[in-house]
Amino acid sequence: LKFIFGPSTVPALDLVDQRSVTRVRSPSGRIAYQVLGSSGKLYTCYSSCHFCTCPAFGFTVLQKSESLLCKHILAVYLSQAVGACQELTVSEEQLTNILLAEEEDEG
Repeated sequence: LKFIFGPSTVPALDLVDQRSVTRVRSPSGRIAYQVLGSSGKLYTCYSSCHFCTCPAFGFTVLQKSESLLCKHILAVYLSQAVGACQELTVSEEQLTNILLAEEEDEG
């Protein structure tokens, strides 16, 4: 894994070990993932479009193209693979609020 994903691998595995990944599902079937980062901040990840709200994703992946993904997205994929995701079912309104809260943090 480290050969393919580089320096994100060990921190991502730590997040999986700490069960820091939560799959958030609404009744309509919309899914987002929340990952509690090592800094204590909650990041929202979308595996369907390969995106994370963390600064490392924006800089390292999108701007500099130095990596394929950040540790949070890798933790989502690894958690899915080993069945280690926490599960949370929320209303459509609650999921919308989660997604909008990320926009407000960025703005």
